[in-house]
Amino acid sequence: MTIILFLLLLSIIVTIHEFGHFLVAKLFGVYCFEFSIGMGPALFTRKGKETKFSIRALPIGGYVSMAGEVDGDEAYPEVKVPEGRRLTDQKAWKKICIMLAGVTMNFLLAWIIFSMYLLNVGTFNKPSKPVIASIMENSPAQDAGLMAGDTIIKVTKEDGSSIQPSTFMEFQTFNADNTGKEIIVVLRNNQQVTVEVTPVYNEEAQSYIIGISASAGEPVKVNLLNCWYYGFYQMGVVINMTLQALLNLVRGRGLNQLSGPVGIYQATETYASLGFGAYMMLIAQISLNVGIFNLLPLPVLDGGQVVITILETITHRQFNEKIKTVIMIVCWLLLISVMIFATWNDISKLLMR
Repeated sequence: MTIILFLLLLSIIVTIHEFGHFLVAKLFGVYCFEFSIGMGPALFTRKGKETKFSIRALPIGGYVSMAGEVDGDEAYPEVKVPEGRRLTDQKAWKKICIMLAGVTMNFLLAWIIFSMYLLNVGTFNKPSKPVIASIMENSPAQDAGLMAGDTIIKVTKEDGSSIQPSTFMEFQTFNADNTGKEIIVVLRNNQQVTVEVTPVYNEEAQSYIIGISASAGEPVKVNLLNCWYYGFYQMGVVINMTLQALLNLVRGRGLNQLSGPVGIYQATETYASLGFGAYMMLIAQISLNVGIFNLLPLPVLDGGQVVITILETITHRQFNEKIKTVIMIVCWLLLISVMIFATWNDISKLLMR
């Protein structure tokens, strides 16, 4: 059952992404050879007016083949594409819309799931302010002189990065996996107090902590009218956490937390055991992660293609195909290396259990 749910999760997220590309491409008149759910040998095909729709044997995503893409043109050399209907024939703004449509659908899927989940639950806990509710005994926070009731104004790490958190969750996200000293500025009795804290590893939490906790967030009732607002709010929280995690990875922090397919499979098993709602929330979170990841300015991703399109429009020159191919290969090697590292991380965690 976990395998089925894992494959279903991947298929939903990738198919909705590709459907976004397909929908906007058709809207702008781009000729689409095929829209497929799944990969590998075709189990079912149906020819539309122009596009062939298919369901394939391997439920690991899907794809859309468009005229003007190398893969699409090579797979359907016999099809005579009408003049002006290739992706390469479109104006720059239309190309960008088509490229960003997949990411938009991933965000839309996440927003709908978050909103419906909160509507079903009936309440939403607003994130608590960055106020310390309690201090753990014999913790770095206690040793540094932090006190319950202190409002965190600013946190600065050893590498110079800093944050002025508006919620306690922002502080936690920024502080995740930090092992070095940090300067924390708090507001106490209308006066600013600056302390230096060094996190320590906690076996129970299996992470580095300083020993502070927040108060519970303010609960609000959710109905059909405001669920969309709170769903969007929740989506923003997850996006912020994801971006912070990416920044930490760029800085070389949190590499041990990087997960790949094995980690997603484990998460699927865990979330599915908690019920349908938890499983759908996992789909929403991964859909957001896929959307954000695809916005990275790498040529093999949608974000990179957007950057290339903008640069070509500004310079009125096409990128050299040989240079573009070399960059593509380098990016693929980079992504494959990251995937191997993430998979090794996941396997190492399994072996340590």
